[in-house]
Parts: sequence; structure tokens; C-alpha cells
Amino acid sequence: MCGRFYLIAKPDDIIGHFHLQKLPSYQPSYNITPAQKILTIVGLEDSSLKAVNLFWGLVPSWSKDSKNSHHLINARAETVSEKPSFRAAFHKRRCLVVASGFYEWAKTESGKQAFNIHRQDKQPFAFAGLWEHWEHEQGTLYSCTIITAQATGIMQPIHERMPVVISPDHYRPWLDKATDGQHALPLLNNEAYAQMLATPVSDWVNNPRHDDERCLQ
Repeated sequence: MCGRFYLIAKPDDIIGHFHLQKLPSYQPSYNITPAQKILTIVGLEDSSLKAVNLFWGLVPSWSKDSKNSHHLINARAETVSEKPSFRAAFHKRRCLVVASGFYEWAKTESGKQAFNIHRQDKQPFAFAGLWEHWEHEQGTLYSCTIITAQATGIMQPIHERMPVVISPDHYRPWLDKATDGQHALPLLNNEAYAQMLATPVSDWVNNPRHDDERCLQ
């Protein structure tokens, strides 16, 4: 699964990497947790890309309430095109979740060891995500989820699941509304993990209230 990540990249680096015009106001964080607004990128009808802040914890459009949104922080790649909670979003509302790295914990004889998984060049990258809109009395909630897959490569010794990291070559096809589900699924191949490293870090990051550089030490 993916339940904790961080985004500390400079705005100019994000704009340059994703070829954006501008960014919304966002708060860099060393320890992003579910039920927060997170920086994402969506494709518009004219094929341009737009960065927006979405609530992390997808609420399907047909939900009666948002109480279970924290359960939908992740969607499994194996069932994302079929499961009712994600099916419509997978075909019509795909997004990129911007990150500098993410955390995962490996079980050891003495407890759990936290790892920081990041690009070798420490540049920003993107998880494959889905977004939804849910209408309620106070207005509209725009939410998202991060897609995960069975662990491969550097992630196998750490955890059985891993978030899908989208290759930059696949950003636009993934976001393109003309890409149907049959052609979107192969984009979840995790080729981008070839550029990733897993670095052990201290247990400071274990506490979700800790949000500073010590999370990466």
C-alpha cells in the first residue's frame, strides 16, 4: 500500500518536470498522510495539464457520505478497472499524484525498519492516481486515490505492495481522456522504478505528526 509520502521539490522543478504553466498554492511536507489535500495533475478537455489540490481518500460520486474515504486511499491495479468504487474514475478521471518520495516499512526481527523510496536524482515524480467529485449539501468534494501493484524489484524485500510510479513518457497517455481503459492498464508497468532507490531512515518518520528533515535522516 501507499499510506505516507513526501513532497519537498521546488515549484520551478515541478513546473519544469511536468511542463505546467503554474501551480496552485500548496504546502511542502516531509510526511504527507491521508485525509490531506495533496498536489495532483489532471488532464483537461483541450489536452492541457492542470495542477490541482485534491483530498487524499477517494469518495465515489454515488456515496451517501464521506465517512469511509480514508479506506480508499489506495486502489489495486489488479481490480481498478472493475471495482465499483474506482471503475468510472479509471475510465474517465485519471490523475498524477506529485511526490518527491514515499515511505514504506519492512518487518524485521527487532520491529519495523522505515525506508525512503526516491529517485536517484531526487527529482519529483508521479504516482498513478484517480480522482472523483462528490456532491453534498455544502458543495463538491474533489478527492483522489493512489494506485498500487504487487511489489517488484527493490520493493520486494520491503513490502508486498507498492504504489505505481508512472514513467514520464506515460504522463500524457495516462491523463488523456481519449485513452480507454484497455490502453491505460499497460501504463501501470512500474518501469520508472528502475530510477528509484530505497534508503533506510530512522523511526522519526513513524509519527505522522513529525514533519521536518529528520524524516529523511
